[in-house]
This record gives sequence, C-alpha cells and structure tokens, in this order.
Amino acid sequence: MAPILSIRNLRKSYDDGAAALKGITLDIEEGEVIALLGPNGAGKTTLISIICGLVHPTSGSVTVNGFDIVEDYRKTRSLIGLVPQEIMLEGFQKVKDALHLSRGLFNKPRNQTLVDNLLKKLSLWDKRDARNMTLSGGMRRRVMIGKALSHQPRILFLDEPTAGVDVELRKEMWDIVSELKEDGVTIILTTHYIEEAEAIADRVGVINGGELLIVEDKDTLMRKMGSKTLRIDLQDPVETIPAALSDYDLTLEEGGETLFYTYDSGEKRTGITRLLAAVNTSGLRIRDVQTSQSSLEDIFVNLVRD
Repeated sequence: MAPILSIRNLRKSYDDGAAALKGITLDIEEGEVIALLGPNGAGKTTLISIICGLVHPTSGSVTVNGFDIVEDYRKTRSLIGLVPQEIMLEGFQKVKDALHLSRGLFNKPRNQTLVDNLLKKLSLWDKRDARNMTLSGGMRRRVMIGKALSHQPRILFLDEPTAGVDVELRKEMWDIVSELKEDGVTIILTTHYIEEAEAIADRVGVINGGELLIVEDKDTLMRKMGSKTLRIDLQDPVETIPAALSDYDLTLEEGGETLFYTYDSGEKRTGITRLLAAVNTSGLRIRDVQTSQSSLEDIFVNLVRD
C-alpha cells in the first residue's frame, strides 16, 4: 500500500542563504502516529508549514494520498488538519460555532451530528455554548483540535500540542490521540516532551539543523541505540578500580562506592555473569545490583549532540 504522505528531497532556503530544510525524505503510512523531535530552529515547523501549503518549498516534492501539494493544493489541503502551536480563536465565538465555521471553510455541508460527536470526544460537550474567551488554556487547545478535525481530514498535524498544558491535561491529550488513531487518523506531532513521544508514537524521527537524522520504529530505535547500565553498589568504598577488573569498561562513581557497567541488552552475551564473578574474586564486596535502560531522551540528546 502506498504511503499516505510521501516527502522527497524537500528543501527550503531563504534569500539570506539560510537553509531551513536540507533534503528531507520520509514516508508516513496511513493510521500511524509519528513524533518529530528536535531543538528549536531544527526545521520541524517549516516542514509542517510546507506540507500544509503555508510555505513554498525551494525544491523537492510532497504528495498526500497521491496528490501533489502544489499542483493539487485544494485536494491535499482538504485531507489535512492542522493544530498550530499558537492558540488562535475568536474570543466571542461559541465553541460549537467554531467547529461549524471551520468545516464550512472547506466547503463541507453542515453536519450537526459530526460536530456533536467531536465535542463529546474532546470533552467539550458541556462547554459547547461557552465563548472561547472563557475557556482555560487546555480547553482552548481542545477546541483547536476540534476545528482541525471538523472537515474530517485523514492526516492531523499537531505542532507542540501540549505546550503550556499541565501534566494532567497532557495525559488526557495523549488519550485523545490514541482514540483518533483508533479512528484511522494519521497523526504527525512535533514535541519537546520526550515522554510524549515515548507514550504515544509508533515511530520517532529526529530533526536537527534541517536534516532528518533518523526515523525509526520507537521500540526498534530504543533497542538499537539504547543501552543498559548495571549499577554495582559496594559495601566498602575503593579509591581505584582493581587491576583484575581492567578488562571491563567500568566507571567508578565519586566516593568510590559504586561501579557502572554499560552493555548492549540485545547481545546474547552481555558479560554480566563474568563481571560479577570477577568483582567477587577481586576482593570487592557487593551490597546491591540494579540495572537501568537508556530512555528515548538519552538517545535524542546523543543524536543531536553528535
């Protein structure tokens, strides 16, 4: 099956020579959730803006469900819903009217049932007659999502969807994304919250300096690029690592009471059994042993740094 979104060698440069995108190539399958991570100025918003027709690319191509974003602009735009970073709502407008208006802008007939269902799905039903100006920041974000979904797009872009939202509302937003995925909506989100990508994304892409450094299935990425660390707490502190343990890549924590050993959990032989035996024969007495897995944040930081 052809991808619902296909990006080929997409570039964006400005008159001053600055390059916002440097040859992005990416395929996104229908119904998946992909998170794009990157520091400020990495090119995430520029990429979304080009796909949504808000910015013209310098070169390259993008197709949405087989339609070119330039030649078939109206068709591709009707397939896309966008929730931008900034909350832009008419303050005196009622919540339900905001959704009806957005649907009408895409030349879609009025559909009371669809709008009512969106309001209920987004926990806005009790606020349907409230004016946007009276809503909390989290509720306004939900209205923005409702507006983006009102014309029944097949792709939804969420640009920093939980920026400025408290932890509880952020998790509620994750639940909304999960429900939308169950409905078959393809979701591309940019985020600064690494735990957000870990919680809801199927694939993770890392953008930095206008380049797509990597895009990979989330679990595969963590398995391939993540690592585990074995922490060995000693009963008695030592000043240096014994010579008998020189074959192992160990680090000694300041204070001399803890040894750290990093290993690839995907390997059949991790060396842990031999290491623990060597620690015992070296005369060191173990108080406790525990392991920890590298997080997606660790992987992201290392990729951007490198």
